[in-house]
Amino acid sequence: MSKLSNLAESLVGSEIVKLGNEINNRIRNGERIYNYTIGDFNPAIFPIPEALQAQIIKAYHEGYTNYPPADGVLPLREAVGRFVQKYEGVSYANDEIQISSGGRPLIYSLFKTLVNPGDKVIYAVPSWNNNHYTTLNGGIACEIQTTAENNFMPTVEEIKPHLQDAVLLCLCTPQNPTGTTLSKETLEQICDLVLEENKRRGEGRKLYVLFDQMYFTLTYGNTKHFHPVALRPEMKEYTVSVDGISKSFAATGVRVGWGFGPAKVIAKMKALMSHMGAWAPMAEQIATAAFLDDETAVAEYLTDLKGKLEQRLWRIYDGIEALRAKGYAVEAIAPQAAIYLTLKFDLKGKSFQGQLLENQADVTQFLLGNVGLALVPFNCFGADAQSPWYRISVGTCKLEDLDIIFNNLGQALAQLQ
Repeated sequence: MSKLSNLAESLVGSEIVKLGNEINNRIRNGERIYNYTIGDFNPAIFPIPEALQAQIIKAYHEGYTNYPPADGVLPLREAVGRFVQKYEGVSYANDEIQISSGGRPLIYSLFKTLVNPGDKVIYAVPSWNNNHYTTLNGGIACEIQTTAENNFMPTVEEIKPHLQDAVLLCLCTPQNPTGTTLSKETLEQICDLVLEENKRRGEGRKLYVLFDQMYFTLTYGNTKHFHPVALRPEMKEYTVSVDGISKSFAATGVRVGWGFGPAKVIAKMKALMSHMGAWAPMAEQIATAAFLDDETAVAEYLTDLKGKLEQRLWRIYDGIEALRAKGYAVEAIAPQAAIYLTLKFDLKGKSFQGQLLENQADVTQFLLGNVGLALVPFNCFGADAQSPWYRISVGTCKLEDLDIIFNNLGQALAQLQ
């Protein structure tokens, strides 16, 4: 068989998709599996806002089925500007906002805009897809291995030694996969590092920040989200943010995302996406513009969605901590944000019904086969293959299933030797 491009030959597919395919095969074969691997929502549990749905239907009835502008319809860019001003206190003009079909085209086009082959890209591990986007663009990965002690978020001390010669620093808060956040103090200090580094470079190429905040509205308790530009206005020149309705409004399949940043960078991203055809559908753009301006509908939906998500996250956290109190080698990080919880199953080296759990892959299969619990191990997000940490996603979680799961889990853990 003839060789394909170097990129195609070296490309690694999504580890989460691979795991999902295995789970779906097992479900088709009759196994009862609670699949909490995908960062998505079950519309029967978490439907999109009724007001948004009504606006989408209205837009189609009114004939909005043609191509949208390459940067997105003006009413949506204006509505996004008002939305981020209200919720984050940052101000962006229409030419500093780019609409796309979710967040991925924005991230891809930003990498293409900033990263040459051989350029250094800094990101934390575990994190979602930064390794793949770096590979797609021929970048040199500079991975910061984070720890549970810091809630798997990068620290200023860990970032600082790597800034020289880097072109892109990827930050995600709230973080996928961990559901944890950067504190105000840490983000302020990271911003100061970036500003200092760019001042040092003078007229040379600058260091930019990819600020992935797709989950920023979903914070719980005393956790607060902060934006770099709100903390340090000078960061506006070097920050490109990625956001959208996918997670904030449980609208993953509606495919409306937006980015905002320096006009010169946004213009190049727009040009790239015009070749990719990665714009959101016209009707959905018109509908989202109308919905974002309905402040009452937005506020009511966010209150309801956050309440339901937080209820599930705390139920899981409390269940894991109860098992931990019994002496089992399990652990969880308290809920902070997003739709994820970080869990630890440190079971390697134990045996179940005479079968040794030799490695973390065996632990994953133990949870899948004997508990019916499907989670994503952190190695799918770039962590070490033997990391005992996992992501659980609650967007498809029925509350009544959790009692069954924890009963199964307790019984299975009790049989470990």
